[in-house]
Amino acid sequence: MTRKLSAIAASIAFALSATNVLAQDSATSNDTEADYSDIEVIKVESTRGLISYVSATGSKSDVPIVETPLSVSVLTTARLEDLGALTIQDAIGYVAGLYNGPYGIDTRVDSAKIRGVAPQQYQDGLKSLFGNYNNVRSAPYTLQQIEILKGPSSVLYGQGSTGGIINLVSKRPQAEPAGEIWAQLGNFSRKQLAADFTGALNQDASLQGRIVALYRDSDTQTDYVEDNSRVINPSLSWQVDNDTKITLIGNFQRNESGSSTQFFPWQGTLLPNEFGPIDSSRFMSEPDFDRYDTEQDAITAIVEHDINYDWRLRFATRYSDSHADYRTIYGWPPVFQDDNRSIQRLAYISDADARSWTSDLQLHGTLLTGAVEHKLTFGIDFQDAYTDSDTVTQTQIGLLDVYDPVYGQAVNLPTLADVQDMPSNKNYQLGFYAQDNMRIADKWIVSAALRRDRTTANPEFGAATDQYATTGRLGVMYLFEGGISPYLSYSESFSPLLGTDAYGNSFKPIEGEQWEAGVKFQPQGTEHLITASVYQIKELNRQTPLSAEQAADPAVIDPNGRVQIGEAEVKGVELEAQLAWDELDIYASYAYTDTEITESNTVGELGAKLSATPEQQASLWATYRPQQLQGFKVGAGARFVGNTWDGSAYVEQNGVVLNQPLETASYTLFDAMIGYDWANYSVSLHANNLTDKTVVTSCLARGDCFYGEQRTITANFKYHF
Repeated sequence: MTRKLSAIAASIAFALSATNVLAQDSATSNDTEADYSDIEVIKVESTRGLISYVSATGSKSDVPIVETPLSVSVLTTARLEDLGALTIQDAIGYVAGLYNGPYGIDTRVDSAKIRGVAPQQYQDGLKSLFGNYNNVRSAPYTLQQIEILKGPSSVLYGQGSTGGIINLVSKRPQAEPAGEIWAQLGNFSRKQLAADFTGALNQDASLQGRIVALYRDSDTQTDYVEDNSRVINPSLSWQVDNDTKITLIGNFQRNESGSSTQFFPWQGTLLPNEFGPIDSSRFMSEPDFDRYDTEQDAITAIVEHDINYDWRLRFATRYSDSHADYRTIYGWPPVFQDDNRSIQRLAYISDADARSWTSDLQLHGTLLTGAVEHKLTFGIDFQDAYTDSDTVTQTQIGLLDVYDPVYGQAVNLPTLADVQDMPSNKNYQLGFYAQDNMRIADKWIVSAALRRDRTTANPEFGAATDQYATTGRLGVMYLFEGGISPYLSYSESFSPLLGTDAYGNSFKPIEGEQWEAGVKFQPQGTEHLITASVYQIKELNRQTPLSAEQAADPAVIDPNGRVQIGEAEVKGVELEAQLAWDELDIYASYAYTDTEITESNTVGELGAKLSATPEQQASLWATYRPQQLQGFKVGAGARFVGNTWDGSAYVEQNGVVLNQPLETASYTLFDAMIGYDWANYSVSLHANNLTDKTVVTSCLARGDCFYGEQRTITANFKYHF
């Protein structure tokens, strides 16, 4: 890795050696509607807004996707409307290489896996989630678009997973007056009302405002679990002068729900049971006990300033305060009693808080050195996150007959008075990064970036732990005539770990390395965008127990501790096509993902596949808008999810099978939409999982399985003005 980073650093040093003249970067912000009034920008726009051709997530500046030597997928508002996405998890179901809902339907969070690993979630370029089960679930209606960056990406974003990041881009104020009122009804007693208003607030339009609001009262497919929400997102933009713009975005949200995820046992879901399959609506908790109520108050400020024609500053900062009141009961261990129908249950209470302040200061510029045009980005980002989760767990609270449940018989249920005051955590990250996107003779793209981070974890009752990481990225792309752009790239990531290993040494960060090769194609004279990639990822410094030889080492301090010799490898192929004609739009994807744990001391893990990761996925969505029937539209889609495994490997010793991986079956789901637009009105009917197919999304080695979402139907009416 050191040699690779040295090569990256040398590339950056070479690119910056001639930096004695400064010029402005054409990038502004994550908002693709930004003002480029003083910069010549060639833009391709989708007629119906279904396809975005630029993304700020890959390079922290608006760069055409076909000139980005990384895998980036963008979902626009129009695309989300066509798909009828009710959640972020729903919205990303057609993206190549991304498995949405690996742990089934979940009212608490939006789960996903990118290239076999859970991604980090960002909003407007700033990390938005710290810790677990302490924040609200974002509403898709508040978003301008969703950007997915695949693979290790620490060089611009700091600590993160090897899978990548999902960046949610908030709606921003617009000068042109516009508004919409949306009413929605659906099965599971869903009732939702939302509104979106924007426009200039003064005569010269230097002050622009927007407010997005949503109210929802709904049940879910899981008995006794609600999905209620109240959201208000006000935003304000002030064009202070020709050079400076300030944008404020607020998010005030209250969600009332419970735990739709029930952790059902293998038997009765994936494996047969004499009493048949467990009903996917079954509730394992107690109606008067279970809840997952969350709230968030957050404010984001974005300042953009043109220093001169050659340099531009961008500063983004957010303060967020969130809380979660979490109570749940589930079967544990997830195995039937001898009667094959009753499960012992466990009760859990968490009183969790998260407060964070995140900031990112960027300096952008453009430099010409002969035939090379440099797009430069220098940045400093900072994260200060406080998380606190006071919990209590009570086992053996009573059996529940899964096939004929009778509630109200649980014993020894804990209360808030039983919650233990657990140590809180303060986590800091300070990072410095530099990036040079070089365009050479209008044919070659060379993107080089380098970053240095310090992260500090400071538990309330423990000593501070500092971890350092240097990460880099180098990508090369060639721009052929006709819109074909092949590329090769290398990128890295790191994720800090708290605590010490079995020898008493501080843990090192988990590291990720990725090689990727691909091609992007935007046929001239069309709106099509086609991408293909192959990649190999290595995840290093994974934790694993001591081996027998290590346990005998006299230097070991904690025989039950762990060491960081674990490794995993992910290889894959991804294809994605967004095609647009006058009457027909198509969104198609395919992904092959081969995962393996290549180093581990855990029995049954070495050689295993990563859990909840399909080996193959494919999807196709098509929308038809006939010109003969202006305003009419009809769409349909299919999503194929291949087999997943439980994360264990086949182990045989002396002819006896000690461990055998559990394989879930592949499945295909169908979605559909029909709608009509006229004058200022729009009506539509959406159905996800049209055939109401019951599927198991994954099973884990610990013994539990997860059901996917049953059929959901929504009827929508919108009034635009």
